[in-house]
Order: sequence, then C-alpha cells, then structure tokens
Amino acid sequence: MGILSGNPKDEPMHFGEVSSVWTASTTAKAAISFYQAYLNHTGDKDLRNLIEDYIDQAKQEVKELDEILNANGIAPAPIMADRPKANLEDIPAGARLADLEIATAISADTAVGLVACTQAMAMCIREDIGALFAKYAAAKTVLGGKTLKMLKDKGWLVPPPLLVKRPETVTV
Repeated sequence: MGILSGNPKDEPMHFGEVSSVWTASTTAKAAISFYQAYLNHTGDKDLRNLIEDYIDQAKQEVKELDEILNANGIAPAPIMADRPKANLEDIPAGARLADLEIATAISADTAVGLVACTQAMAMCIREDIGALFAKYAAAKTVLGGKTLKMLKDKGWLVPPPLLVKRPETVTV
C-alpha cells in the first residue's frame, strides 16, 4: 500500500491543496465581512435574505476548511470580527451602496468562487478535499442561480450585447 492509498484524511496534503484550502478559508472569512457590510446597505428584503444565505454558506466553508488546516498543523488566517449592524437611513446617500450594485457584486463574486472551486478540485489528489470543493461549487451554483433570478426579476440585470437578429440558415 502506497503513501497515497487508504483513508484520504491520513494522506499528506500537497502544497497546492494547502494553498487552495488556506486561500478558500481566508477568502470566505473576508466574504463574511463584506456580506455583513452589504447587509447594512441593503434595503431590499429579498436581497437581504439572499445575502444571509451567502453568509451562512461562507461560515460553513470556514468551519470545514479550518478543521482541515488545523488537522494538518497549518494555522488558518484569523477570522474578522463581526461588523456592527447599521441603520440604512444613517448611511449618507452618496456613501450608500445601491441594491443593484450589491447584487451585481455578489454575482461576480460567485462566478470567481466557482472558478476557484473547480481549479482546486482539479489539482486535488486527496479525494476528501476535492469532494469538499465540489460541494462548495454546487452550493455556489445554487446561490448563483438564485442571484441571477433575482437580478432578472427586479430588473437589475445589465445584460451583455444580445444577438437579436440571427443569421439565416441555408436549407439544402
């Protein structure tokens, strides 16, 4: 039996896995902080609920990723303190983020997170870590779908140029 056979949790992590897990944990911690700030700026109830779903997902990722780091003797980055709640009306209009801006930022963040998860999955040789990133990619896909639907339903989606006139097909 080789060093990389048996229980994946008993296998050593390679440097790419260490980097991916540490970076994902650190990024999720930053996301929690940003999303908490977005909650202070959000007036739309549906968007608030969606942001809370994103925060819950990020907290779950931090918990699981930090467990892996700690189990392998790697110190995770410290978690940031929770942001205090602010009253939306107390934020000056010029300093306040619009709901459209927040929803668009979250959508872009989700896209970047999906790419990072699939890249991490592709480099993993430990099945447990690869499966964890696959789980996160699936969760981000669901949240991204909810975000896209909200952007469309609320009229916040700024689409790229649309191909309205299609070339005619030649039939033989």
